[in-house]
Amino acid sequence: MRLLGLDPGLQRTGWGLVEAEGNAVRFLAAGVIATDPERSLAERLETLHRDLQAVLEATLPGAAAVEETVVNRNAQSSLKLGHARGVVLLAAAQAGIPVSEYASKAVKRAVVGTGAAEKRQVAMMVNVLLPGVGKLGADAADALAVAICHAHHQAGRRAIAAGLPGTAR
Repeated sequence: MRLLGLDPGLQRTGWGLVEAEGNAVRFLAAGVIATDPERSLAERLETLHRDLQAVLEATLPGAAAVEETVVNRNAQSSLKLGHARGVVLLAAAQAGIPVSEYASKAVKRAVVGTGAAEKRQVAMMVNVLLPGVGKLGADAADALAVAICHAHHQAGRRAIAAGLPGTAR
């Protein structure tokens, strides 16, 4: 199944597409949707929505996974991030794609092995887990990490549902 990972941001929203089959995950594509900080909030959200719709139409994912908002000390920044995240969730829902959400620590734990991993560690492990990715910006690498996290969670759920040996019921 094609899985689209999304790392929402008002300035830059990362996206990463993988093909997941069981525990195997293969890189397909990644990129960033950037908005112009000189534009109004409404215009930036519209750009994000339009460009994400184009990504969804071009990539045809079977599911999407979105990183949850990390609330920081700057309330204004957190609010803007929340707006962008809402647009991301809306675009995926409008495309009829099921959406899962993961905390940042869960994504880091799935990819690096610790929820306290730094961005550079996440990017390095994305390159290890997805050969052929090449040089990526932090936003696209984070989006691919979200997709990897979702793929691993899906594989685990399927194994439990199938009652495979070594899984709890």
